[in-house]
Amino acid sequence: MEILSYVLDGALEHRDSLGTGSVIRPGDVQRMSAGTGITHSEYSHSKSELVHFLQIWILPERTGLAPGYEQRHFLAAERQGRLRVVAARDGRDGAVTVHQDMTLFAALLTGGDRLVHALQPNRHAWLQVARGAVSLNANSLSEGDGAAVSAEPRLTLVADMESEILLFDLA
Repeated sequence: MEILSYVLDGALEHRDSLGTGSVIRPGDVQRMSAGTGITHSEYSHSKSELVHFLQIWILPERTGLAPGYEQRHFLAAERQGRLRVVAARDGRDGAVTVHQDMTLFAALLTGGDRLVHALQPNRHAWLQVARGAVSLNANSLSEGDGAAVSAEPRLTLVADMESEILLFDLA
């Protein structure tokens, strides 16, 4: 598996059998390739504060990959009002590298913000509303909602309020 961790609030502590240890905070994206085998744990970094995070599991494009780890920080300004690439097969624009034909975008939106994403033929999308409320091609979605999209050439997102979204462009 390709395991992506995305922290919304608090801090997530990570440890694994590669000897990697880190703290993942809001704005960070961590990719761990489980590959041929790895043991790992995640838990709240704080004894008094909760952690709220999304963990995304993606099947890699091939089996037998060596276990691996990568973590990057993306400033709020880089995600404000726009789709910022945070994970991609080619690691472009400083994104973490994922062993699959997919691109993950993150965006922070204020009420009224409008984003458009062209979806190429034979590609699909998944939108996850991490917080807030948005409309996707005039369909209302709120915090925690996800939407699968196929056979749509254009995705139009409009924020109803302050929101945080993840948009997956998938093969």
